[in-house]
Amino acid sequence: MKNAFLGIFCLVASLTYAQSDPGFGIKAGLNYGATGDISNDVGEAYENPDRDLGFHVGVYGRTGERLYFRPELVYTKLKTTYDSDEFSVQKLDAPLLVGLEVFGPINIFAGPSLQYILDTEYEGIDLGDVQDDFTVGLNFGVGLALGKLGVDLRYERGFKDNEAQFLSTNGIITNDSRIDTRPDQLILSLSLNL
Repeated sequence: MKNAFLGIFCLVASLTYAQSDPGFGIKAGLNYGATGDISNDVGEAYENPDRDLGFHVGVYGRTGERLYFRPELVYTKLKTTYDSDEFSVQKLDAPLLVGLEVFGPINIFAGPSLQYILDTEYEGIDLGDVQDDFTVGLNFGVGLALGKLGVDLRYERGFKDNEAQFLSTNGIITNDSRIDTRPDQLILSLSLNL
């Protein structure tokens, strides 16, 4: 029994070391969150929209050992439900994360996330252009490294309102309704070191 435990401990330790090596890899996973409120000139029209599942896929690099830098490039699709209508955002994220291996396979990380909005779509309603295609947010979380495989859970939040206005049926921007495209989400990722 003692030898089996020692063997398992050595295997886990060697697999953990492999994930902490500098290099690059691929990642994918699920997002659970929402964008901001819908507002109009009178006040908030829809507050606290229903959170929904989205997905992401991308690549990352890593430099450093115990203290590391991990830039990523990720395609993300978010969905939010307002009453029965669905709002979706497609964006490119570039998190610039600084991490620390705290104990064995466990690491923590944080950093800014540069975001470029590719497309927004509100079911059945035309939207004008987003106020800022390029925005900045924050990512922070915890990860687990098991050999070449990694799992992390993080929180992402945009720093400032980034609104798109609703268009009327003839394509003219209306002044009364806007939707905040800023993300507020939990992100679960699987990564593979190549």
